[in-house]
Amino acid sequence: MGKRLTQIATRTGDNGSTGLGDNTRVPKNHLRVHAMGDVDELNSHIGLLLCEDMPADVRELLVEIQHQLFNLGGELSIPGFELLKAEALLALDQALDHYNDALPKLQEFILPAGSRAASQAHVCRTVARRAERSVVALGAVEAVKDTPRQYLNRLSDLMFVLARVLNRMHGGDDVYWKSERLARGEDE
Repeated sequence: MGKRLTQIATRTGDNGSTGLGDNTRVPKNHLRVHAMGDVDELNSHIGLLLCEDMPADVRELLVEIQHQLFNLGGELSIPGFELLKAEALLALDQALDHYNDALPKLQEFILPAGSRAASQAHVCRTVARRAERSVVALGAVEAVKDTPRQYLNRLSDLMFVLARVLNRMHGGDDVYWKSERLARGEDE
């Protein structure tokens, strides 16, 4: 792993490049930098979500996810390195099953709305999808391990489920899409 930051304003990026964890420099618009930035933004949005009221087990899960996203970002910053382990993906699968099993089955599409916590979880979901797309784009031109892409895919699913959980926390519910076609009773 690269050196720990002791100085924030290094001015080395003033020329439009940034340093990776292996001490190579790449342009700031490099696909790897986009992927790292999207993962960092996702982690920041989860930090914002953690400012909301939520069950202790959900809070604990989100804090662990933040640590794993930091590992994922570190892995992306060092080409060929592995920091995100398969166990982290398994933990997401288990959490997804646990929280989804307690929810009623969806009959309709839902809007990314409801409580502030649920709405922020939906923001996390969409940023996770963007981060996943960035990792896929990077993987099309450079070798990237499967776990980061899979982790982001599963995390976006989990954030959808957690949004539903958070909407129900104080007796609320999902906000359903009012489809004109469905209102007329037309089948898909």
